[in-house]
Amino acid sequence: MGLLDQYIRRYEHSRWAAEPDRRILPFGWGLEYIGGDAKASDPRAFLDDFTDRTIAQSEEWFVASPAPDYRLHEAEGARTEGRELTFSSAIESPWPENNLVHGRFFPAKHSGPAVIVLGQWNARWDEFVHICHWLNRLGIAALKLSLPYHDRRAIPGHPKADYLVGPNIGLTMQANCQAVSDVRRAARWLEQQGYGKIGVLGASIGSSVGFIALCHDAGIRAGAFLHVSTYFADVIATGMTTSHVWESLRTKVSVDELRRFWAPISPRPFLHKLAGSGKKCLAIIGRHDPTFWFEYSQHFLAAARREGIECETLVMPCGHYSLGEAPFKWVAGLRFGTFLFEVLS
Repeated sequence: MGLLDQYIRRYEHSRWAAEPDRRILPFGWGLEYIGGDAKASDPRAFLDDFTDRTIAQSEEWFVASPAPDYRLHEAEGARTEGRELTFSSAIESPWPENNLVHGRFFPAKHSGPAVIVLGQWNARWDEFVHICHWLNRLGIAALKLSLPYHDRRAIPGHPKADYLVGPNIGLTMQANCQAVSDVRRAARWLEQQGYGKIGVLGASIGSSVGFIALCHDAGIRAGAFLHVSTYFADVIATGMTTSHVWESLRTKVSVDELRRFWAPISPRPFLHKLAGSGKKCLAIIGRHDPTFWFEYSQHFLAAARREGIECETLVMPCGHYSLGEAPFKWVAGLRFGTFLFEVLS
C-alpha cells in the first residue's frame, strides 16, 4: 500500500467516523413493501420469484407516468438558491412526508439541455448546489432532486435516510424503486418545460439510481456517475459507510443471497439495455475508495465493455469522501461538465 493510498484511507476513515446519528436498525424481510405477505413462511422463495419477475418486467416496476401535481415556487432563502419543484411520487410508501418529492430547479437556456442531479446517501438540502451553478455556467439547466427519506422527505424519528439503504430488504427495494420512478417523473416535467435533451448526474447511491433511470427512460440520453459498482449488496457488505447496515444483515442472509434479492435495484442486471441505444455515460471512480471498492468499479466497466456499451472513464487517485475535496473535485467537475455539455448540446 503506497503513501497516497494510506493517506486517502485515513482521511476517508476520519470523515466516516465524524458522522453523527449512525444507528444499527433491526433486520427485516419487508415483503409487505413489495407486494408480499409480512408473515410469509418462506420469504426467500418469495424474493427469488420476485427478483426474476421484476427484472423481466422492470419497465413496469420503475413506473414513469407524469405527476398530476407539479408545482414550481420560490425556494426558501436567497434568490440564488433556485426555485423549488414539488410533485407526488408514483410509489406510495407508508409515510406521507416521503411521498412528496422535492427538487431545486436552476434554469438555464430554454429548450436547451437539462440535467437531473442526484446526491449521495444522506446528502443535505444545500449540497450539490454549486454543481447546479456550474452546469448553469455551461448553459445546462439543473434540477437537484431529493432522494427518498432525505432532507424535506425525512420521516419522524429518522433524521438520516435509514430506509433508502437499510437492513429491511423489502423496504430498501421499495425506496430505491421509488427513487428511480421519481427521476423519471422529474424527466417528464423537464420535457413539459421544453427541455429536449435530458441527462442525469449521480453520486454514490445517486449514481446507482441515476444509472437505472438511464437504462429505463427513453427521455434520458446521457449520464455522468461519480462512483460506480455492479451490485447493491456488494457495496453494503464491503463498504465502510454501510458497515452498520451489514451488521444487521450478515447473520440473516449471505452476500450471495442478498446480491440476488437486491438485483432489481442494482445497475448490473440492466446494463444490456444500453447496448445499441446511442446513450452515453461517464464513470468517475476513486482508486482508493473504501466505500465503493475499486475492484467492483472495474467489474462494472468490464461488464459494460462486454455489452458493447460506450462508457467513458476517469480514474482518480482518491476515495469516496475525498472526491469532493480539492483538487479532485475540480478535475471531476471539469470532466463531467464538459462531458454533459458535449453529449447534450
